[in-house]
Amino acid sequence: MKTVSPLSEQKDIALEDVHPCATCGARPLGVCADLKGHELQNMACNSENVNVSAGQALVHEGDPNPFVFNVVEGAVKLYRILPDGRRQITGFLFQGDFLGLGGRSVSTVTAEALTPLQACRFKRGDFDQLLNAMPALEHRLVSLAGDELMAAQEQIVLLGRKTAKERLASFLIRLGERQQQLGGAVNHVLLPMTRLDIADYLGLTIETVSRVMTQLKTSGMIRLLPGNDVEITDPDRLLALAEGEG
Repeated sequence: MKTVSPLSEQKDIALEDVHPCATCGARPLGVCADLKGHELQNMACNSENVNVSAGQALVHEGDPNPFVFNVVEGAVKLYRILPDGRRQITGFLFQGDFLGLGGRSVSTVTAEALTPLQACRFKRGDFDQLLNAMPALEHRLVSLAGDELMAAQEQIVLLGRKTAKERLASFLIRLGERQQQLGGAVNHVLLPMTRLDIADYLGLTIETVSRVMTQLKTSGMIRLLPGNDVEITDPDRLLALAEGEG
């Protein structure tokens, strides 16, 4: 009986299948999703792990911005402070999202952890070299930039034309869809952000957000759960409301 050595058994095993990054939950949706073999190894060698506690910032608005980040685990809020002191939240990032496409010299936003956060951090110059060396990485980043542009356009419509109910319905629908992409339960929305955060993102007051939440609950579209979670109990009606048909 012929004995097969462990070394020969491993010849057909792809590097990306045994690399530590292979088990990263962020990889399927992250900037490194399309990398194979030694590309993945090269990417990992040029990154460092960063762990941030909830409430701490990865970057501050106006500070030098020498790094880009890929969110491995946790949630982030992005915001700017207006000259009169008001805060505008411009977005939320989750597992697999990329931070640092804009503001090459100084950061245009503050990125603050909503939960304990783990991220891969790259020096901007090193990341630029990776882009030049890896077409798959460049193509993936272009795709992510396109998604970010579409999200920005949707936010303009949301803030400019939608009612308070439509804004909150849109927010819950989109957040639920994102969490499903990450393996979350259908129609179960986790809210790592506060209602004030939601208000500052949707251009509303915290009182309006609380009132509309209650209205959506009373109408049977959602159910408020312990731990700041929301169950979408009538997704068709909530989606119709979000699209202005409610």
